[in-house]
Amino acid sequence: MLPAVSPSSRLIRGARVSLRALFLTSALLTTGLQPVLAQSVDDEGGVATQQLNIPRDVTVFGKNDPNVRKATAIVNGRIITGTDVDQRLALIITANGGKVSDEEKERLRVQVLRNLIDETLQIQEAAANDIKIDPAEVNQSYERVAGNFRRSPAQFDAYLRTQGSSAASIKRQIEGELAWSRLLRRNIQPFINVSEEEVKSVVDRLNAAKGSDEYRIGEIYLSATPENQDQIIANARNIIEQIQKGGSFQAYARQFSEASTAAVGGDLGWVRPAQLPPELAQAATEMQVGQIAGPIPVAGGVSLLYVMDKRKVLTADPRDSLLSLKQLSVLFPQGTTREQASAKAATFAAAIKEIKGCGQANEIGQKIGADVVDNDNVKVRDLPPQLQDILLNLQVGETTPPFGSITEGVRVLVVCGRDDPQSANAPNAEQIQAQLEEERVNKRARIYLRDLRRDAVIEYN
Repeated sequence: MLPAVSPSSRLIRGARVSLRALFLTSALLTTGLQPVLAQSVDDEGGVATQQLNIPRDVTVFGKNDPNVRKATAIVNGRIITGTDVDQRLALIITANGGKVSDEEKERLRVQVLRNLIDETLQIQEAAANDIKIDPAEVNQSYERVAGNFRRSPAQFDAYLRTQGSSAASIKRQIEGELAWSRLLRRNIQPFINVSEEEVKSVVDRLNAAKGSDEYRIGEIYLSATPENQDQIIANARNIIEQIQKGGSFQAYARQFSEASTAAVGGDLGWVRPAQLPPELAQAATEMQVGQIAGPIPVAGGVSLLYVMDKRKVLTADPRDSLLSLKQLSVLFPQGTTREQASAKAATFAAAIKEIKGCGQANEIGQKIGADVVDNDNVKVRDLPPQLQDILLNLQVGETTPPFGSITEGVRVLVVCGRDDPQSANAPNAEQIQAQLEEERVNKRARIYLRDLRRDAVIEYN
């Protein structure tokens, strides 16, 4: 997955610099070549039938100049070429490990074109409001992106070319996000008001909800109209399928989501069900951490929901405990069979039972030829879910059951210390006010962009 540059604060409070998901090449179009009967008129006016084997769907193989790029769309006079689409799309394939089917490529191509049209409208509207982005600022942001890949800008330029993309494509996106962010700060944010009573009401509700569940939610929002709703739902189901096959939710959110949270991979942050639309709230409460649901009909479109985490409101989460651990591990020689691995794991497990606290771990490890590694300040929530519940129920000096695989060997963890988390505090009034303002700016921003689309002159080729 490609890392994205985190905004200095969410949406309006800083420059939105994300690499919305990125990569693709155009897919080859195939047609069925079924023979048909060609008809001709004879001298007497009758119809003569001949077997000419002409395909029903004809592709004309004319001479094309590869140096001439035809426009895919013209947005208020600004041309978006096939090269623009190809280069922006090229990043999506890389984000998905290169495993993108031809059918999926075509769907992504359509979505990227929509994104480029929106980006163009945003830049044009910012320019109409005398907002211009200094190229030096774009280059600084690009340098930070390159740094995320541990490359210099020149090295990153070369890397992008090997992926079928370009520095110009990413810089254009950075320019669009900076321009749109500043436009919203000028034209929308000053007219958003949040009263002290509204903030106090949120604080009161938080205190009343103490101990109830809250969720860290990811959302992909796709707008839809009655005319295109079936197609949007089909696209949403395909996105879910790709994520379930191993695609990155965050990458798809950056590419497809039409909410402003696309810049942060669709992350809504920590929310309680009462803060969500009823349809999303019901889905969230029925899901487990790591599950994705949808498409869920919501006002103006559909949403895909991803439960990233779960905790109790204003309550310390045991999974924030910091552990000191010792790991004992034994690798299996190459070619070990499952039966041999099971036998060796049983011997390892029997030896581990002799451990009476961390003081004996090194001694036992030496006896059985195990590698012993110390690791302090390990947060429980950062461990695999299968181990979290086990470790939370262990006392200092106890060990986990053996775990591992034939390729990675067998290992156990010994709990040597635990620092439990402090009680969680309610967000302060300033944080709550900022969140409410952001929600209202986001809503107005969607309406603003919708109106720009409605008034635009767009020619498709």
